[in-house]
Amino acid sequence: MEIFHEILNVVVEAAILLFEYIGVSIIILSGICGVIQYIRKDPFTRLKLAKGMAMGLEFKLGSEILRTVVVREFSEILIVGSIILLRAALTFLIHWEIKGEEEVAEKKEEAKK
Repeated sequence: MEIFHEILNVVVEAAILLFEYIGVSIIILSGICGVIQYIRKDPFTRLKLAKGMAMGLEFKLGSEILRTVVVREFSEILIVGSIILLRAALTFLIHWEIKGEEEVAEKKEEAKK
């Protein structure tokens, strides 16, 4: 039975690292694209940047949820739970910003017509 526990730990740790790297990569690429779009004066820069950040944070949140599988002590559960709450709050705020930016973009498109 101990071998199954070790296999689970290895798989979960690998998945956590994979999700962390994917999330960080998406955030970095979104930031670089955001700078390029800002220089080009793209009116949808904020919207595109917010969507990229939200996607990156979703992967980071997924890694934290996986981290709860391997937590051993109550203090670790509190720390991981706090991180999950913080990232969930950030994701919520970014999605709220996206919704606002999409409404502004729709109004701009309607005004052009």
